[in-house]
Amino acid sequence: MSGTRIARLVAGVLLGTALGLAELVFLAVAAPAALIPALRPAAARGLARLTALERARLSGWLGHEPARHGGGYAYLAARATLGVLGGYTCASTLFLTVLLLFGGAWDLVWGDSEQVPLELPGVKLVTSGGALGITAGLALLGVLVLMVAAVAALDRRLAAHFLGPTGEELMRRRIAELTETRSGIVRAVDDERRRIERDLHDGVQQRGVALAMLLGRARHGLDLAARADGDRTADLIAQAYTESRQLLDELRSVAWRIYPTALDELGLRAALAGVAERAGVPVTVHHGLASRPASEIETALYFVAREAITNAVKHAGAHDILVVLSEDERTVSVAISDDGKGGADPSGGGLSGLARRVLALDGTFTVDSPPGGPTRVAATLPKAPPCG
Repeated sequence: MSGTRIARLVAGVLLGTALGLAELVFLAVAAPAALIPALRPAAARGLARLTALERARLSGWLGHEPARHGGGYAYLAARATLGVLGGYTCASTLFLTVLLLFGGAWDLVWGDSEQVPLELPGVKLVTSGGALGITAGLALLGVLVLMVAAVAALDRRLAAHFLGPTGEELMRRRIAELTETRSGIVRAVDDERRRIERDLHDGVQQRGVALAMLLGRARHGLDLAARADGDRTADLIAQAYTESRQLLDELRSVAWRIYPTALDELGLRAALAGVAERAGVPVTVHHGLASRPASEIETALYFVAREAITNAVKHAGAHDILVVLSEDERTVSVAISDDGKGGADPSGGGLSGLARRVLALDGTFTVDSPPGGPTRVAATLPKAPPCG
């Protein structure tokens, strides 16, 4: 424990002693005053002021930040008892320590110190009264440091008990932490999707483009005579070129499914327009949002719409799909309806994953898909992400 830390603890305990005396006087006056209705407001103000002084002392000198402003008379009664008794004990020990140290030093320097024999089992010593006084003073100084630390620790324990967070407040804090953590996971997943999309676009896809260009040049540079002779090399290169083009198309499709760059660059309207173009069936998008939602919310809306459209085309055999984006003061919603055969399973991998994503952002997710259709998938999300 550093010297500065010890000095702050000593100052905090001494201030606590002074406050403890003031609190004893206040409690003696406030007890009868609490029985008189007209004096209760004044007693309450005095209680609040003394508690505020205690909070300032705890945070300024003892390194403890109380969570609540209350505490009541029970806290002041316990605090006054500790302040007076602990302060008296520490002050008495400090006085005796100073007396022994200065008395011993005086005796050694200016006094006529007599020799004092000390006999211990197996040891015989001869010392002086001044040396004994200084030794005892130093020992008491160590005890004093421990006493001050103990009183300060008890002070903090009292504050934690009476001024600490309630069970309800601890629960609220825990819920807030979990909500923030959950929202952070969603953001991390979206960031990872963006990274994978960039890696595919800037790495694998570019190498595929280079390969296709090389094969194209090789194909066009083949000797016509070789083709006329029935050389299979030209056919193989042409086939490899076709395969490379298909590979590029598939890579673009995978990158787009992982995370569409248009969502970040152009917004939800343009990203959903791209989904509609690739759907292969008529998709009508009604965009009723006045402005772009927060990034996490916009991403969730996009993936809900895209997954619902994909399911409608791939599994339900839909011929017409309607996407409606709407909002009110606090929430934004997306609803996707199709004329397919219905029977969508909400527990399936795609829909259940969407439900978890939406719930992670404090939203609601519903699927209404009776056998024979139609199917309606809807998600409602807050405009601001949790803890955002």
